Amino acid sequence: MITNYLVTGMTCGHCVRAVTEELEALPGVSQVQLNQAGELRLTTETEPDFALVAAAVAEAGDYQVTLAR
Repeated sequence: MITNYLVTGMTCGHCVRAVTEELEALPGVSQVQLNQAGELRLTTETEPDFALVAAAVAEAGDYQVTLAR
């Protein structure tokens, strides 16, 4: 399943790496594609739990995540 999000608050490549690493550690995540503009494409085995995704993003730093429209 592919879900698109928008991550705000990132300013550099380090931010992207930190968020990517936290998301890759979530159970069921098979691929994380994230760019510095905050466009996140998350590939998972089943529908991701938004609360877990948001917690992982927050754990990486002072970033916020929303579902992309």
